[in-house]
Amino acid sequence: MMSAVEFRGVGKRFGDTVALGDVSFSVAPGETIALLGPSGCGKTTILRLIAGFERPDSGTITIAGKSMAGLKPYERNVGLLFQHYALFPHMTVEQNIGYGLRHRGHPTAEIPARVAEMLELVQLSGFGHRRPHQLSGGQQQRVALARALATHPSLLLLDEPLSALDAKLRHELRTELKDVLAAVGSTAIVVTHDQEEAMSLGERIFVMSRGAIMQSGKPDDVYWRPSSRFVADFMGRANWIRGSIVASNGALSRFRSDAGWEFPVASPGNRGSVHEVCVRPESVEISSSASPTPSMTGRVAEIVMLGAFRHVFVELASGDRVVSACQNRPDISFERGQEVGVSMPPQACVLFER
Repeated sequence: MMSAVEFRGVGKRFGDTVALGDVSFSVAPGETIALLGPSGCGKTTILRLIAGFERPDSGTITIAGKSMAGLKPYERNVGLLFQHYALFPHMTVEQNIGYGLRHRGHPTAEIPARVAEMLELVQLSGFGHRRPHQLSGGQQQRVALARALATHPSLLLLDEPLSALDAKLRHELRTELKDVLAAVGSTAIVVTHDQEEAMSLGERIFVMSRGAIMQSGKPDDVYWRPSSRFVADFMGRANWIRGSIVASNGALSRFRSDAGWEFPVASPGNRGSVHEVCVRPESVEISSSASPTPSMTGRVAEIVMLGAFRHVFVELASGDRVVSACQNRPDISFERGQEVGVSMPPQACVLFER
């Protein structure tokens, strides 16, 4: 099957700065991928190269099997959704959505029907005669999305599409955006620095750093099985426990922290080898009783409320400190200073050499 987008050994420099270094990847037709990473990692450069705003110094870029070498931005069938929407303030919503159609020579008589179709898709029917300043931030985002999709692009590029919105609206529109992309079946590349946004929108995530793709895969795989400490930390909170393997039996090993806490890990390892164990807070189980028998006891040092979850920080008897993400339920409660048991499923422990 032909890829919707393919990078082969693409490199890009800005002076002495390497923005991208020998990057290769492909995106399947109809797939949505998320480029995730800190500022300056190269994710926006990838979008600009695809759109034609920049040219690669090396390598090739193809869209639907066609080389983009030498093609100007308007010669590429690509839709763009910018961070700040870039709506024309002097135009109505209908005029903004129809702009690309008029600019590309779409038959004038067919434009109103296409605009109406897009307005219905983004749930803004009846808003066509308003101007951008008469809309909320979320409504402006929908207009920008409708404009990007109106020209039937083979590829949609979204650069931090929700970052200008407040947290609550960003969460709501995240679901709407995913539904719209599924409805039109468009191939999409989303740039974001927000790991929750990447995991909710992307069928695959590419975690980037310093112009390179550090790991790619399905959200669950990247989150639960990070390939490096950088990926683990960037994908969300993690407990890090230093120590070494003290026993190994096939795929199951016994790990002892530097402070003396022993627990099983579902990873093969050589006895005496030194590692760090990464464990997500969701996998740290705490209980107020000794049944089932925990692998370590400790006392609650701090509790942080985070909406649907609460983070419970525990100082262990060994001297280690871990955080557990517990559901925020009225029938489950802990108090500072309370003695608790702590354990972790072996399969939730990921080993990294140090």
